[in-house]
Amino acid sequence: MTRTRTTTQRDDATPPAGLSDSSGQTALLLDRVASPADLKTFSDEDLKTLANEVRADMIRAVAGTGGHLGAGLGVVELSVAIHAVFDTPRDRLIWDVGHQAYPHKILTGRRDRMHTLRKGGGLSGFTKRSESEYDPFGAAHSSTSISAGLGMAVARDLAGGDNHVICVIGDGAMSAGMAYEAMNNAGDLNSRLIVILNDNEMSIAPPVGAMSRYLTRLVSSKPYIGVREAGKRLAEKLPPPLRHAAKRAEETARLALGHGTFFEEMGFYYIGPVDGHNLDHLLPILRNVKDSPHAGPILIHALTQKGKGYAPAETSADKMHGVRTFDVITGAQSKGKPGAPSYTKVFADQLVNQARRDPKIVGITAAMPSGTGMDIFGAAFPDRMFDVGIAEQHAVTFAAGLASEGFKPFCAIYSTFLQRGYDQVVHDVAIQNLPVRFALDRAGLVGADGQTHAGSFDIAYLGCLPNFTLMAAADEAELARMVATAAAHESGPIAFRFPRGEGTGVEIPENPEPLPIGKGRIVYESNTQPPTPNTQNRVAILSYGTRLAEALAAAELLALKNIPVTIADARFAKPLDEDLIRQLAAAHGTLITIEEGSVGGFGSFVLDFMNRENLLTQCRVHTMYLPDTFQDHDTPEKQYEQAALTARDIVTTSLRGAK
Repeated sequence: MTRTRTTTQRDDATPPAGLSDSSGQTALLLDRVASPADLKTFSDEDLKTLANEVRADMIRAVAGTGGHLGAGLGVVELSVAIHAVFDTPRDRLIWDVGHQAYPHKILTGRRDRMHTLRKGGGLSGFTKRSESEYDPFGAAHSSTSISAGLGMAVARDLAGGDNHVICVIGDGAMSAGMAYEAMNNAGDLNSRLIVILNDNEMSIAPPVGAMSRYLTRLVSSKPYIGVREAGKRLAEKLPPPLRHAAKRAEETARLALGHGTFFEEMGFYYIGPVDGHNLDHLLPILRNVKDSPHAGPILIHALTQKGKGYAPAETSADKMHGVRTFDVITGAQSKGKPGAPSYTKVFADQLVNQARRDPKIVGITAAMPSGTGMDIFGAAFPDRMFDVGIAEQHAVTFAAGLASEGFKPFCAIYSTFLQRGYDQVVHDVAIQNLPVRFALDRAGLVGADGQTHAGSFDIAYLGCLPNFTLMAAADEAELARMVATAAAHESGPIAFRFPRGEGTGVEIPENPEPLPIGKGRIVYESNTQPPTPNTQNRVAILSYGTRLAEALAAAELLALKNIPVTIADARFAKPLDEDLIRQLAAAHGTLITIEEGSVGGFGSFVLDFMNRENLLTQCRVHTMYLPDTFQDHDTPEKQYEQAALTARDIVTTSLRGAK
């Protein structure tokens, strides 16, 4: 959930700086950019103008499509400078996460398609290898850029190449352990690699004054680096006491100039901090680095500002990180139609209610407080909510430690992000049978965020683990009951999944009671009489999760065809309601399972049970699940149509089974 700041419409309706109307007589420099090679023809002053035009173009594009805004605004100058200095795509440029790559897309031949951003058949909201040769590595989960870049650099070295590899990683992404693992390996391998730390959060004072600018430029220069490398080689020939003294003296001198030694200890040549919005700083430093004789990894520390150059984003609490469509002049975002509360808010409110009664309940999230609703929990219980940063592995084991001491941790992580902590789920939670509660938001297909953020696999990857209990909410009332169930559950780990978006509008119980573990419910039985007294024409639909609404819609369509239908809500994938399945198999000729997950999930569990119980001889089974592909971004409605999981698809499957 994105918090927005709405400003008052200005009387003069003057566009913000950099957003003047482009329909006048003056041609834009951006109109002359078909590829990054065209930037080589521009002067440094031209590049400053170009950066302003890119910023304005990006704001206009995202205003019409929605998407990630603040991060891209913060790297406009970096994007222009990198493409002006380096020779992409021969030089590999990797954007960590990829949501900051909108300016990069504008400069790499995709400007005329920016109006399709995050729409079906249009541009991805992240970098994507199949979309452009300028996207050498797809990224939507964070903290992967240095690892991937190091792999590319080593591949270049093995092939005898001489191209550059540049990784742009944010300071938030640097909170993940994978980034440090990669840096440690890079320092050890000593391959030529350029990492740009896009720092818009760290409390490091920016460089001030002409002397600071001069010194930063100096330490990136070829003569300085050459002398420093020669000095290192000379120092290695000195006796140990003198060698250590020389190293300490050099580090002390660099620290006095405002340069830390942390990255140096990791094996990187450190340059910075640098003003990431000043091309007079960036261009000479990048040129120096490109021509540098330094053979190992280099880190450039660039200080930037999220939302830079667009006042509504600069003043917004979240810098307009992720936005709906919005008014360019005011920054006011379009409002959705008023409806039922989102599943995320229902979860958060119910967790707050449970925590008021139970002081042992604590909340954990991995850098997604608003996205998971944990900001609501944190506002109510600031001492009991822990945002651990982009560190899902740590979040899971941290929760396990809390559970081992008798607390009740609710680990709120998107289904797609929990994949990053799977080893910890297995070893630190499941094997030790610790009662960690996993609240899996964004279950199923997620629309505009596409294949990288779809919650497709958690049913399968958690269902194969001993000791786990798995639930899926069919609506917001069921979600409330599942929060209560998880709060009361003490015998082992438990997970419950729910989708992105609004609920169905059902009434939520004031004091939801915990569900009996492993028990589903029958929610609909048609009064239609079959043509013959036998059960073969009867169809049972066993739903796991929010496809229940589509199953009920399918029942209405099947009633028109005189096909009797029973619909059940499984509630649990593990343990299965075996009595319910036996009952459905005995009274129906066809049983259909449906879920918003991949093959190997709920339907597989049902099939395995029925096979073991020899129930398949009396009842045909059809399993409906997500296709064995990574689906591209589109609206959720379109995605479920493509996945053949709509009411009409259920009817088609039912008719096939009822024959």
